[in-house]
Amino acid sequence: MERQTRQLRVLAISSGGGHWEQMLLLRDSFKDHDVLYANTLPGLAERAGIENAIVISDCNRDLPMQNFKCAWEAFNLIRKFRPDIILTTGAAPGLLALGIGRLFGAKGVWIDSVANSRQLSMSGKLAGRIAHLHLTQWEHLSVSGGPKYMGSVI
Repeated sequence: MERQTRQLRVLAISSGGGHWEQMLLLRDSFKDHDVLYANTLPGLAERAGIENAIVISDCNRDLPMQNFKCAWEAFNLIRKFRPDIILTTGAAPGLLALGIGRLFGAKGVWIDSVANSRQLSMSGKLAGRIAHLHLTQWEHLSVSGGPKYMGSVI
């Protein structure tokens, strides 16, 4: 008798621009799972041919009230979708989602942007305290205790 495995529910969340482009490069890695994409710019998912996607508010450290709005949207998204895994290629919306996801039992994966070649981003540094798997795309930024280097997306 063949054992059936349940599809994982994956929330793939990033800000727009390069973070989104890196997420798209990872798409084939979780194509056999139930994936919901979230990003911060309307139209990006549609241009990539992705139907199961939503837009959430962008946020950053300079706009504290926008962070509350983004966190509220991420909370409601995670509450409804109930992901097993939250994967993010960076920026504040992904960091907020990782933190909120932990409250719901989701495992978090942070992949710091390839653009951060000299040091981790501020969100990337904070993600090390939240993510279950904390990755960098630059071997020289890998340190004992994280982030780990397992290759580059690009």
